[in-house]
Amino acid sequence: MNELYSVLKKFFNYRFNLQEDSAPQAETIASIKKNVAFKGANLWTLIFAIFVACIGLNVNSTAVIIGAMLISPLMGPIVGIGLGIGTNDFDLVKKGLRNLTLATIISIIASTLYFSFTPLHEASSELLARTSPSIWDVFIATLGGLAGIVAATRKEKSNVIPGVAIATALMPPLCTAGFGIATGNLYYFMGAIYLYFINSVFICVSTFLIVRYLKFRKKTFENKEDEQKVSRYIWIVVMITIAPSIYLTYQIVGKSIFENNANRFISQQLNYTNTQVISKKLKYNRKGSEIDLLLLGAELSPLQLDSLTKKLPNYQLKGTKLLIRQGLNAKNEVDLSQIKASILEDVFKSNSESTTVNDPLQLLLPDLKPELRVLYPDLKNYSISNTVFNRLDSNQSDTLTMVVASFYKPIPIADQDRLRLWLKSRVKADSLKLIVL
Repeated sequence: MNELYSVLKKFFNYRFNLQEDSAPQAETIASIKKNVAFKGANLWTLIFAIFVACIGLNVNSTAVIIGAMLISPLMGPIVGIGLGIGTNDFDLVKKGLRNLTLATIISIIASTLYFSFTPLHEASSELLARTSPSIWDVFIATLGGLAGIVAATRKEKSNVIPGVAIATALMPPLCTAGFGIATGNLYYFMGAIYLYFINSVFICVSTFLIVRYLKFRKKTFENKEDEQKVSRYIWIVVMITIAPSIYLTYQIVGKSIFENNANRFISQQLNYTNTQVISKKLKYNRKGSEIDLLLLGAELSPLQLDSLTKKLPNYQLKGTKLLIRQGLNAKNEVDLSQIKASILEDVFKSNSESTTVNDPLQLLLPDLKPELRVLYPDLKNYSISNTVFNRLDSNQSDTLTMVVASFYKPIPIADQDRLRLWLKSRVKADSLKLIVL
């Protein structure tokens, strides 16, 4: 047993040792402190990034939003606060909080100005996605923060930091908050600020954990009483910041569980041939949640409705109120755009299901040009199509998505594999072949 423990310890020390290849602590601290302050170029970069992100959200362009997140300097003060907490540097914590507050206010003002003057006032899907945080946002912020601070402590800097900026998405929530103010929608504003707060707190917590794990030297004081006082002030600030996030995370977990259970209930129990769920509203409340559905088609009988209500506890939805509205009348307050979207969704689904392997070109493929232009600047051109491969040893045929890409300069094998996996996920292909010229 001791021998096995010794082998495992050696393995983990060799493979997972964060001390190896780490930059000198003084160098890492200086680098982080440099990016905490918002003035001059940093401040102008933030404002420009905010406007770029606002445009991306406004026109519903994922590529533009990614570009804005890449140039955003918002990570600086958040990581600085985490470092300050981990090293007992109260001055750094105060500086980080001061600059983060300034950056947040300026970002919201800039985004509010943009959305006040833009001729496009409809809430895009990219914008709406930032108004309702989920438990996954907590995980992304925590894991992204861990990856970010680990990368920041290395001798050789990698492309992890830009990736963290994209994953944790600090810019879009601030732009969405500005949209909420400009349009007078308090729900959008609160939801976006909620997401921004969660991302900031958990990136900060991740930084603190890694700083403590790597045993960064704490700031020392000649007077021990001063040291205890500073430590006490830091932990008061930490608790004031963390306490709301713990409660909010608890709420997010409960809401996510409820929504998953509710969606499972709807998909499994309201799967009727002649009746369609046109719209659904899931309202989470610890005291009693509600599932509000609008149905179109053959009306369900009172017996069927009663049966559906009785099945709610089977999906951990005990105490949930099921409100089902049927037919098109004034009381149901029908949103015609929802009906239109639902019908189009069924049309596309029907077309997709009716498409055979003998006619694969009918499958819809997205336009990847804007995203590929941002992710792979050296990409010269590409083609993408669904191709049929006929087997000679049988009568069977396989459909394969074929991508041919040409680059201005040779691309490493590792980057080719990443591109292939990204394309496969993006176009939702069962199998994909990438040919690089």
